[in-house]
Amino acid sequence: MRCIIVTGMSGAGKSSALHMLEDSGFFCVDNMPVPLLGRMVEMVAEGSGQIEKLALGIDVRNGEALAGLREVLGELEKGGYQMEVLFLEASTQVLVKRFKETRRTHPLTGVGRVDKGIELERKQLEFLRHRADYVIDTSHLLVRELKGQVDRIAAGEGGIRNFFITVLSFGFKYGIPADADLIFDVRFLPNPYYLPELKEKTGRDKKVYDYVMSSPEAGVFLDKLEDMLTFLVPNYINEGKNQLVIGIGCTGGRHRSVTLARAIHERLKPLEYGMKLEHRDAEK
Repeated sequence: MRCIIVTGMSGAGKSSALHMLEDSGFFCVDNMPVPLLGRMVEMVAEGSGQIEKLALGIDVRNGEALAGLREVLGELEKGGYQMEVLFLEASTQVLVKRFKETRRTHPLTGVGRVDKGIELERKQLEFLRHRADYVIDTSHLLVRELKGQVDRIAAGEGGIRNFFITVLSFGFKYGIPADADLIFDVRFLPNPYYLPELKEKTGRDKKVYDYVMSSPEAGVFLDKLEDMLTFLVPNYINEGKNQLVIGIGCTGGRHRSVTLARAIHERLKPLEYGMKLEHRDAEK
């Protein structure tokens, strides 16, 4: 029997992840009391075998009992049960915005400030964050992107794909993306903007893509960037990082940056990380 504990920050998408796991054939229970966890797993395992995949939602709603989860998981694993932990998180800024939009009360806030409750929750869940087999940061994920990651975990393909890379093209004239971890300037490449037949097109168009990529420097840049990222990402993972935003910038964010973002996105696909490609300024 396979058992996944779904946990993480309130507002980060735990309920959505449970629904997605349910769609993948898991028997799901939300807000599982920690004192009953061990018995629940044993009952399912000793049953008729109709339930082969179990997903249990556990979070700070357990109150003081949450602190005992570490010991319960340890006892279950000693008993031969494989216990996986899926942890969903998001930045404090994003979580505050979600609570304001839904007008829901944070479980640790009461009548106080939401951000204080979020930081307290983050501290209480820190041991689970370090224990987690899979960590998904939903700060910038669309629902379909979250579903893609959960589906891979449900299929037993989580592994290193738990690390998520966003390749983001942008224009320096509109500012550097605030959430970018790495920034690369491709303004050294020939600019299609000065060719009348290409000026109004973007790097999504084949003619613009082929023009930019025809530059020998473009190929050299891609080779060096791919080599660097192949080295960096495993080391980021070892340090506990679970996502990386790579910004590729040119002047207006329409031609060169879009082309190079597309190209490096294709180069990184075989590494089997979670991948997302965005063009922030292509239509400006």
